[in-house]
Amino acid sequence: MSYLHDAIYALNPSVVSIRQETALDLNGNEVVYDKNAAEAKATELQAAEQAAEQTAAQAKTAALAKLTALGLTTADLTALGL
Repeated sequence: MSYLHDAIYALNPSVVSIRQETALDLNGNEVVYDKNAAEAKATELQAAEQAAEQTAAQAKTAALAKLTALGLTTADLTALGL
């Protein structure tokens, strides 16, 4: 699913499905939404996901450094799936 679809759902609780860029309610009626607001929210959602991925990568790097400092070797870390 695209960030735009996620944004449309987030901004419009009555939307239950989206066909291309047409949002529909439970009865299949079209729900009119603010496309500019949806695009802005999509950008926000994408940035938040990227920030979370970066934070996770930094945490993994820090954890690996700590384990290495405790004496684990690259082979040990590989064996652990790290």
